[in-house]
Amino acid sequence: MSQPSALSATGLNRRSFMTGTASAAAAVPLLGSPVKAEAAHGSGAELRQPVVTSLRINKQSYELSIDPRTSLLDVLRDHAGLTGTKKGCDHGQCGACTVLVDGKRVLSCLSFAVMNGGKEVTTIEGLASSDGALHPMQQAFIDHDAFQCGYCTPGQIMSAIGCVNEGHAQSEGDIREYMSGNICRCAAYPNIVAAIMQARDETKGA
Repeated sequence: MSQPSALSATGLNRRSFMTGTASAAAAVPLLGSPVKAEAAHGSGAELRQPVVTSLRINKQSYELSIDPRTSLLDVLRDHAGLTGTKKGCDHGQCGACTVLVDGKRVLSCLSFAVMNGGKEVTTIEGLASSDGALHPMQQAFIDHDAFQCGYCTPGQIMSAIGCVNEGHAQSEGDIREYMSGNICRCAAYPNIVAAIMQARDETKGA
């Protein structure tokens, strides 16, 4: 008859021993987790510290203290009070938030404000001249009734100016292609194309 092992003599067996060892090993990472969590929380808190950012919007200088993760769109609307730029999808899919940065089209919902320091940002509010005369593209949109509800119109106009400046308005087909990132739920596309064709020559470099 075999003698009982030292483990069974103490009331333990292989199964209970292995179960206890596995439980102890599983507990080790849990002991360190509060430290890791605290470190992660600390780094997140640092990211949320406001930074002072200098922006030039519509030829005016703005000195803003903002969270570095703030989008250019949110800075324009919530900090600079320029609500002409619209928030549509907030995912870069509708074009309603289009502005010009150094003359080029930018989806402001996808651009951090801090990325645009030292650049010239132009919004729909910055197009009309100081005497109130409309930009040729704005006037063309009125002439051709190139809007219905008007929500997408600021982004459409800014994108249209960028489209012309990029040399992508040589034909109606070009305009449809290079304006395809701007969605109009009211489907005023034929009028938008006609407006861009009218303003094309006057708009270049404006």
